[in-house]
Amino acid sequence: MKNREINLPPVPAVLLAIISVQCGAAIAKTLFPAIGAAGTASIRIGISALLLLLAYRPNLKAITREQWKIVIPYGLSLGAMNLIFYFAIERIPIGLAVTLEFVGPLLLAIAGSKRLVDYCWVVLAAIGILLIAPWSNERIDSLGVLFALLAGALWAAYIVFGGKISKIMNDGQAVSTGMLFAAILVLPFGFFENGLVNLTPKLFGMGVALALLSSAIPFTLEMKALGQLPPRTFSILMSLEPAAASICAFIFLQESLSLYEILAVVCVVIASAGSTLTAKR
Repeated sequence: MKNREINLPPVPAVLLAIISVQCGAAIAKTLFPAIGAAGTASIRIGISALLLLLAYRPNLKAITREQWKIVIPYGLSLGAMNLIFYFAIERIPIGLAVTLEFVGPLLLAIAGSKRLVDYCWVVLAAIGILLIAPWSNERIDSLGVLFALLAGALWAAYIVFGGKISKIMNDGQAVSTGMLFAAILVLPFGFFENGLVNLTPKLFGMGVALALLSSAIPFTLEMKALGQLPPRTFSILMSLEPAAASICAFIFLQESLSLYEILAVVCVVIASAGSTLTAKR
């Protein structure tokens, strides 16, 4: 049976990836108490790697030296990004973690821009991110903040390596091979934390859903988009993540949005749409 590629325009592909990730985040939150952050990351990445390898069956022997030089760091940055982000949300609120993590892609967007209009969209997106951040007088775990910022740096690296590998390697082959190296990196942490010993059939089933929603589906969609969008445009589109996190929290966790959060959603949506409309082909 022939593999079927996901054929979507780049912008809808990114938006669908964002929705998929946030639905997966709701599942991940329920797994944390049972198997821990590293265990959750391990089952997510491990099952994703297995599913993608079965779906695309990459011919590892046919991969060139040039492709190996990009797909390996692509996969390692992908795995480390997810693992460290889970460490972050163990210690600080997820809204704050997503906002801090976004420093990486936002700086990448600024660095890759040469036009004034692009800076305007970045500034507007930054305003939205600041508005949606759950700043408070409560004491914030400094290690959690550090983890979130490090995850942001890895996110920027994932965008750069993803853009490069998408130009020299088939989308499905690149994602499945990259996920293999992500699993090689993350799985030892899950076993070291002993979270995986608590797995039950129910938790494993939730892990499969988590893998599909948070990794297999969105990373494949993002790889498709990365091959067609400039890194700065992709970065600003991904600024919908904090807004999507708040909306999903309202839908799935009955957490109401404040006025500032609603304004943040508006700012981020306008910045994302504007950057897409004014991006050079």
